[in-house]
Amino acid sequence: MDLVVRPVAYIRNDRADALDDNWDDVVSVVELASDVPSAALVGLSDFSHVEIVFFADWAEDVPPGPWHRRPRNNLDWPDVGVFAQRNKDRPNRLLLSTVAIETLSERSFQVRGLDGIDGTPVLDIKPVFRWSVPRGELRVAPWSEELGENYL
Repeated sequence: MDLVVRPVAYIRNDRADALDDNWDDVVSVVELASDVPSAALVGLSDFSHVEIVFFADWAEDVPPGPWHRRPRNNLDWPDVGVFAQRNKDRPNRLLLSTVAIETLSERSFQVRGLDGIDGTPVLDIKPVFRWSVPRGELRVAPWSEELGENYL
């Protein structure tokens, strides 16, 4: 099976390297691709947050396996499967971030904390609906709390 996707937008910011931490200070503009009409953003002003699906073309091309490792290769953290972590080096290099819209213009919008570097292709943009966020208590692995201390 061949899977063909095309960018609908690109991330524009001052971050050239995919460092693991301090993304909260990064201001990004998500700019529509030239073949995507501005009508695609109509109605987005009614929403405070969006989910950005993007392709980490700058990440390491991971072959199918190993399917587990210690997050950030930290020996203090457990060896967990690739689907139990949010590492950029993934089998398909697909990443997802939920961010607040700061400003919106005809062909772009500004966000803060989007963890993609300048030029990263965006594959989809989805508004966050109240019913699309987790309901109930959120349970997370203890090591992920430590990892997140400097991520944002």
